[in-house]
Amino acid sequence: MLNNPKRLAFFLPNTFTALNMACGFFSIILGYQGQFYQAAMILGLGAIFDSVDGRVARMTGTQSVFGEQFDSISDVVSFGVAPAFLVYNKFFINLGRIGLVTSFIFLLCGALRLARFNANIDKVSSNFFQGLPIPSGALAMIGLTLFSLEFPVINDLKPILVAYVLFYSFLMISNIPFNSFKNSAWVKSHKKRVLFIIFSVMILTFLYEEVMIGGVILFYVLGSLVYFFMNKGALEEMFHWKSEPEDDEH
Repeated sequence: MLNNPKRLAFFLPNTFTALNMACGFFSIILGYQGQFYQAAMILGLGAIFDSVDGRVARMTGTQSVFGEQFDSISDVVSFGVAPAFLVYNKFFINLGRIGLVTSFIFLLCGALRLARFNANIDKVSSNFFQGLPIPSGALAMIGLTLFSLEFPVINDLKPILVAYVLFYSFLMISNIPFNSFKNSAWVKSHKKRVLFIIFSVMILTFLYEEVMIGGVILFYVLGSLVYFFMNKGALEEMFHWKSEPEDDEH
């Protein structure tokens, strides 16, 4: 069946999507067993698989509606259910309803973010994301978990932990634009500098993942918020589209 190169090309990106979903599934199992470091790191691996599947599909010219829907379903598992389950088991399991609701809000906002992305995929500029992407929200939960393993004192700061999770949850369903850097003029004109920064961040993340993953996401979020508020007049209408004209027959 897979001897046909065309069939193999269509199969390849969906394989990475399936691997992403598998990482989410195994993270849930590991989190349930109390292996929080492993649960967090395997979710990080899922984020890598998620970043690859779309690129492979574009490189091979095998983008499809099926692939887009499969990717969204996989993201709900890996970046919605799994991180919500992770932070609940790690931080909120003894908080009763507050812990349950906080974790569920993260999952709900992530699912709404994906649904909105799918509905507006032909409207949103490729230069900006409408709201924080769900993989970034999941990485923020991964970073929080790893940071707490390095500095256990924060496990007792329940109000701050709840506020942290809710902050990233609501960013996902906000209309704040987050730069995708896909067509950034600065990136294109400073390619060597950008490559140096990327490699430096990768090396530091490999050495100090406990602080780097959450730190990088926080830097990205704060930088995006500062950029938004400094350019609010030019950006606040970015995601306001005119309604489609109604069909006269209805």
